[in-house]
Amino acid sequence: GHRPEYVRYGGFSEAGAHRRMRELLDLPEPPTAVFVCSDRMALGAYQALSERKLRVPDDFSVVGFDDLPESRWATPALTTVRQPLSEMAATALRLLVRMMAGEQPEGTRTELSTRLVERASTGPVPSRRRAAESLSGRLPR
Repeated sequence: GHRPEYVRYGGFSEAGAHRRMRELLDLPEPPTAVFVCSDRMALGAYQALSERKLRVPDDFSVVGFDDLPESRWATPALTTVRQPLSEMAATALRLLVRMMAGEQPEGTRTELSTRLVERASTGPVPSRRRAAESLSGRLPR
């Protein structure tokens, strides 16, 4: 399960994610991976990890969301979740057309499948001991 102390809200910005990532790294038992709500936020997490001399994915795994072009160019290339943007747009357009025709769709919920795009920012979970040694030896306070 997830640990509530690991949940942070970064405002969908690179700077917000950077700030929240630093908070996570300052916890007594920091996580070894993060899933962030956008690829731009992942870049902020990368920056915070780099400042602490933590290596992605050797010391820490990062997964983004959106599959923006920048995710391919990040170092290392970002593992991310791709949304079906064309299908999302087509579904929204069909709903809009129905509404313009006078239909009042109630409780309309549409789920579309996403796809994990595996790149180079994820790896095996480092042992807690190795992670603690890595963090204590590299984290400037």
